[in-house]
Amino acid sequence: MLEANDLPSSFRHVKMLLARTKDHPQGEPNEGYDLLVPLDSEGRLDADIWRKNQTACRVRHFTEDGDARIGRLKRKPGGQWYFDYEPGESDDEIGFRFGEERFLTGEYVSVGHAQNMRTYRVARVEKP
Repeated sequence: MLEANDLPSSFRHVKMLLARTKDHPQGEPNEGYDLLVPLDSEGRLDADIWRKNQTACRVRHFTEDGDARIGRLKRKPGGQWYFDYEPGESDDEIGFRFGEERFLTGEYVSVGHAQNMRTYRVARVEKP
């Protein structure tokens, strides 16, 4: 496993928290994602750096119940980004338009399954 100082300089730790919803009108600081991903100069996922460092691109999904799942950032042949937790596709989570989204503090991104997308606010972006 790569150490933080062995990663390419474009890698960032991105923390995303559940944005306001009907059930959480103030958002939910105890539900979200921690990502370790390469970003380009505009804050977008860098597919070239990802391709060369796929095993280092991690995701941790945490919930207000204290549950956490660990997975990897992956990309389908058509370019769609997703989170892969276990073998098979049943637990995969799709990053809605992750190829165009900017992972900058204050921006919003959506993650989920085809019929159940949830919006998250990028709360922090920093060097690992």
